[in-house]
Amino acid sequence: VELSCIIKSTVTPDPRIEWKKIRDGETSYVFFGNKMQGDFVTRAEILSRTSLVIRNTTRMDTATYRCEVAAPLDAKTIDEINIQLTVQ
Repeated sequence: VELSCIIKSTVTPDPRIEWKKIRDGETSYVFFGNKMQGDFVTRAEILSRTSLVIRNTTRMDTATYRCEVAAPLDAKTIDEINIQLTVQ
């Protein structure tokens, strides 16, 4: 599964990008500090600096995934997108 988080423009040279998983009211990090977290370490990666690819998805991956971008030098310093993933 590939979840896309596209940054259209930024003047910040290296914006901070984080991915979080929200399931049953619990939020956990997927990608934080430029590295994968938890069980995603062995089965996920970041493509093109922003898109999250998860391999071997299971029903446990069903959740809302939030991509947060912090670009302190831009007019809009922070933005986020929520993507609902349902694994059948």
